[in-house]
Amino acid sequence: MKKVLIVDDNSSIVVILSDYIKKESMLVQSASDGEEALRLFDQWQPDIILLDVMMPKMDGFTVCKEIRKKSMIPIIMITARSEDFDKIMGLDIGADDYIVKPFSPKEIIARINAIFRRVDGTSGSKKSIRIHSLIIDESSFHVSIDETVINLTKKEFDVLVTLASHPNQVFTREHLLQKCWGYDYVGDDRTVDAHMKRLRAKCDNVKHPEWQITTIWGVGYKLEVLHEK
Repeated sequence: MKKVLIVDDNSSIVVILSDYIKKESMLVQSASDGEEALRLFDQWQPDIILLDVMMPKMDGFTVCKEIRKKSMIPIIMITARSEDFDKIMGLDIGADDYIVKPFSPKEIIARINAIFRRVDGTSGSKKSIRIHSLIIDESSFHVSIDETVINLTKKEFDVLVTLASHPNQVFTREHLLQKCWGYDYVGDDRTVDAHMKRLRAKCDNVKHPEWQITTIWGVGYKLEVLHEK
Protein backbone atom coordinates (compact mmCIF):
# COMPACT_ATOMS: atom_id res chain seq x y z
CA MET A 1 0.00 0.00 0.00
CA LYS A 2 1.28 3.44 -0.92
CA LYS A 3 1.74 5.89 1.96
CA VAL A 4 0.89 9.58 1.58
CA LEU A 5 2.02 12.27 4.04
CA ILE A 6 -0.12 15.43 4.01
CA VAL A 7 1.58 18.51 5.48
CA ASP A 8 -0.88 21.38 5.97
CA ASP A 9 -2.01 23.45 8.96
CA ASN A 10 -5.54 23.75 7.54
CA SER A 11 -7.44 20.87 9.13
CA SER A 12 -10.32 21.11 6.64
CA ILE A 13 -7.98 20.56 3.70
CA VAL A 14 -6.33 17.64 5.50
CA VAL A 15 -9.69 15.95 6.14
CA ILE A 16 -10.87 16.37 2.53
CA LEU A 17 -7.60 15.14 1.01
CA SER A 18 -7.40 12.24 3.46
CA ASP A 19 -10.88 11.04 2.50
CA TYR A 20 -10.10 11.10 -1.22
CA ILE A 21 -6.70 9.42 -0.78
CA LYS A 22 -8.12 6.63 1.40
CA LYS A 23 -10.69 5.91 -1.32
CA GLU A 24 -7.70 5.16 -3.57
CA SER A 25 -6.59 2.45 -1.09
CA MET A 26 -3.62 4.45 0.16
CA LEU A 27 -2.50 5.02 3.75
CA VAL A 28 -2.48 8.60 5.08
CA GLN A 29 -0.67 10.49 7.83
CA SER A 30 -0.71 14.25 8.40
CA ALA A 31 1.43 16.96 9.96
CA SER A 32 0.38 20.50 10.81
CA ASP A 33 3.82 22.17 10.80
CA GLY A 34 7.20 21.76 9.17
CA GLU A 35 9.02 20.30 12.16
CA GLU A 36 6.37 17.63 12.65
CA ALA A 37 6.56 16.87 8.93
CA LEU A 38 10.28 16.09 9.15
CA ARG A 39 9.75 13.88 12.19
CA LEU A 40 6.97 11.92 10.48
CA PHE A 41 9.01 11.61 7.31
CA ASP A 42 11.84 9.94 9.23
CA GLN A 43 9.55 7.71 11.30
CA TRP A 44 6.90 6.69 8.74
CA GLN A 45 8.85 6.76 5.46
CA PRO A 46 5.98 7.81 3.14
CA ASP A 47 5.97 7.21 -0.62
CA ILE A 48 4.89 10.77 -1.49
CA ILE A 49 4.39 14.10 0.32
CA LEU A 50 1.71 16.75 -0.23
CA LEU A 51 3.45 19.81 1.17
CA ASP A 52 1.90 23.20 1.96
CA VAL A 53 4.22 26.21 1.69
CA MET A 54 2.93 28.55 4.40
CA MET A 55 3.12 26.70 7.73
CA PRO A 56 4.12 27.33 11.36
CA LYS A 57 7.67 26.70 12.64
CA MET A 58 9.15 25.81 9.24
CA ASP A 59 7.81 26.67 5.77
CA GLY A 60 7.35 24.16 2.98
CA PHE A 61 10.34 25.38 0.97
CA THR A 62 12.63 24.68 3.93
CA VAL A 63 11.03 21.29 4.57
CA CYS A 64 11.54 20.36 0.91
CA LYS A 65 15.21 21.39 1.04
CA GLU A 66 15.78 19.32 4.20
CA ILE A 67 14.15 16.23 2.72
CA ARG A 68 16.10 16.58 -0.51
CA LYS A 69 19.34 16.32 1.46
CA LYS A 70 18.55 12.65 2.15
CA SER A 71 15.73 11.48 -0.13
CA MET A 72 14.33 11.82 -3.65
CA ILE A 73 10.77 10.97 -2.53
CA PRO A 74 8.14 12.64 -4.77
CA ILE A 75 6.92 15.97 -3.33
CA ILE A 76 3.86 17.91 -4.50
CA MET A 77 3.80 21.45 -3.14
CA ILE A 78 0.36 22.94 -2.43
CA THR A 79 -0.01 26.66 -1.77
CA ALA A 80 -2.10 29.76 -2.20
CA ARG A 81 0.88 31.59 -3.71
CA SER A 82 0.46 31.60 -7.49
CA GLU A 83 3.34 33.87 -8.58
CA ASP A 84 5.70 32.39 -11.20
CA PHE A 85 8.69 33.05 -8.91
CA ASP A 86 7.21 30.87 -6.16
CA LYS A 87 6.37 28.07 -8.60
CA ILE A 88 9.84 28.06 -10.12
CA MET A 89 11.47 28.22 -6.69
CA GLY A 90 9.43 25.24 -5.49
CA LEU A 91 10.35 23.18 -8.54
CA ASP A 92 13.96 24.32 -8.45
CA ILE A 93 14.57 23.16 -4.87
CA GLY A 94 13.34 19.70 -5.77
CA ALA A 95 9.54 19.55 -5.76
CA ASP A 96 8.05 17.26 -8.39
CA ASP A 97 4.84 19.24 -8.81
CA TYR A 98 3.21 22.50 -7.70
CA ILE A 99 -0.53 23.03 -7.25
CA VAL A 100 -2.19 26.34 -6.38
CA LYS A 101 -5.16 26.67 -4.01
CA PRO A 102 -8.08 26.45 -4.49
CA PHE A 103 -7.80 23.06 -6.14
CA SER A 104 -9.95 20.05 -6.89
CA PRO A 105 -9.17 16.98 -4.73
CA LYS A 106 -9.63 14.91 -7.87
CA GLU A 107 -6.80 16.88 -9.49
CA ILE A 108 -4.55 16.05 -6.53
CA ILE A 109 -5.38 12.36 -6.89
CA ALA A 110 -4.65 12.51 -10.63
CA ARG A 111 -1.26 14.11 -9.98
CA ILE A 112 -0.40 11.53 -7.29
CA ASN A 113 -1.32 8.64 -9.57
CA ALA A 114 0.64 10.14 -12.47
CA ILE A 115 3.77 10.41 -10.33
CA PHE A 116 3.39 6.85 -9.04
CA ARG A 117 2.97 5.55 -12.60
CA ARG A 118 6.14 7.32 -13.65
CA VAL A 119 8.16 6.21 -10.61
CA ASP A 120 6.92 2.60 -10.70
CA GLY A 121 7.41 2.43 -14.45
CA THR A 122 11.09 3.33 -14.22
CA SER A 123 12.03 1.66 -10.94
CA GLY A 124 13.20 -1.49 -12.69
CA SER A 125 15.18 0.22 -15.44
CA LYS A 126 17.80 2.21 -13.55
CA LYS A 127 21.08 2.44 -15.39
CA SER A 128 24.36 4.27 -15.62
CA ILE A 129 25.05 6.68 -18.47
CA ARG A 130 28.54 7.72 -19.54
CA ILE A 131 29.33 10.37 -22.12
CA HIS A 132 33.06 11.10 -22.06
CA SER A 133 33.69 12.80 -18.69
CA LEU A 134 29.98 12.82 -17.72
CA ILE A 135 28.82 9.91 -15.54
CA ILE A 136 25.20 9.58 -14.39
CA ASP A 137 24.14 6.82 -11.99
CA GLU A 138 20.34 6.71 -11.93
CA SER A 139 20.15 4.27 -9.03
CA SER A 140 22.00 6.61 -6.66
CA PHE A 141 21.11 9.96 -8.32
CA HIS A 142 24.86 10.58 -8.63
CA VAL A 143 26.29 12.87 -11.32
CA SER A 144 29.95 13.64 -11.89
CA ILE A 145 32.04 15.36 -14.54
CA ASP A 146 35.71 14.41 -14.66
CA GLU A 147 35.26 12.88 -11.17
CA THR A 148 33.83 16.13 -9.75
CA VAL A 149 30.42 15.59 -8.15
CA ILE A 150 27.65 17.80 -9.57
CA ASN A 151 24.86 18.41 -7.06
CA LEU A 152 21.53 18.63 -8.89
CA THR A 153 17.90 18.96 -7.83
CA LYS A 154 15.52 16.13 -8.72
CA LYS A 155 14.17 17.96 -11.76
CA GLU A 156 17.62 19.00 -12.99
CA PHE A 157 18.66 15.36 -12.69
CA ASP A 158 15.59 14.16 -14.61
CA VAL A 159 16.21 16.66 -17.41
CA LEU A 160 19.89 15.68 -17.67
CA VAL A 161 19.04 11.96 -17.78
CA THR A 162 16.50 12.58 -20.54
CA LEU A 163 19.01 14.51 -22.66
CA ALA A 164 21.93 12.18 -21.95
CA SER A 165 19.91 9.05 -22.73
CA HIS A 166 19.58 10.31 -26.31
CA PRO A 167 22.67 12.40 -27.15
CA ASN A 168 22.34 14.75 -30.14
CA GLN A 169 18.55 14.36 -30.14
CA VAL A 170 16.57 17.59 -29.84
CA PHE A 171 13.83 17.66 -27.19
CA THR A 172 11.12 20.30 -27.30
CA ARG A 173 10.18 22.09 -24.09
CA GLU A 174 6.78 20.40 -24.21
CA HIS A 175 8.40 16.96 -24.48
CA LEU A 176 10.69 17.67 -21.53
CA LEU A 177 7.76 18.88 -19.42
CA GLN A 178 5.76 15.75 -20.17
CA LYS A 179 8.72 13.41 -19.73
CA CYS A 180 10.19 14.91 -16.57
CA TRP A 181 7.02 16.01 -14.80
CA GLY A 182 5.00 12.97 -15.83
CA TYR A 183 1.77 14.72 -16.88
CA ASP A 184 0.49 17.42 -19.22
CA TYR A 185 1.86 20.56 -17.58
CA VAL A 186 -0.62 23.39 -17.13
CA GLY A 187 1.14 26.68 -17.76
CA ASP A 188 3.99 28.04 -19.89
CA ASP A 189 7.33 26.46 -20.66
CA ARG A 190 9.50 28.94 -18.78
CA THR A 191 9.93 26.30 -16.08
CA VAL A 192 12.07 24.24 -18.48
CA ASP A 193 14.18 27.28 -19.39
CA ALA A 194 14.77 28.10 -15.71
CA HIS A 195 15.83 24.54 -14.90
CA MET A 196 18.02 24.34 -17.98
CA LYS A 197 19.79 27.58 -17.09
CA ARG A 198 20.67 26.29 -13.63
CA LEU A 199 21.61 22.84 -14.93
CA ARG A 200 24.02 24.32 -17.46
CA ALA A 201 25.54 26.67 -14.88
CA LYS A 202 26.27 23.75 -12.55
CA CYS A 203 27.73 21.58 -15.32
CA ASP A 204 29.84 24.44 -16.66
CA ASN A 205 31.67 24.73 -13.33
CA VAL A 206 33.76 21.83 -14.65
CA LYS A 207 35.32 21.91 -18.12
CA HIS A 208 33.81 19.36 -20.51
CA PRO A 209 34.96 20.17 -24.06
CA GLU A 210 33.66 16.88 -25.50
CA TRP A 211 29.96 17.72 -24.96
CA GLN A 212 27.58 20.56 -24.18
CA ILE A 213 23.90 21.26 -23.57
CA THR A 214 22.78 23.25 -26.60
CA THR A 215 19.77 25.48 -27.13
CA ILE A 216 18.00 24.99 -30.45
CA TRP A 217 16.27 28.34 -30.76
CA GLY A 218 12.53 28.11 -31.25
CA VAL A 219 12.59 24.34 -30.67
CA GLY A 220 14.19 23.12 -27.47
CA TYR A 221 17.42 21.57 -26.17
CA LYS A 222 19.86 18.72 -26.77
CA LEU A 223 22.99 17.26 -25.24
CA GLU A 224 25.44 17.61 -28.11
CA VAL A 225 28.49 15.36 -28.35
CA LEU A 226 31.24 17.48 -29.90
CA HIS A 227 33.98 14.88 -30.12
CA GLU A 228 33.55 11.16 -30.50
CA LYS A 229 35.90 8.85 -28.64
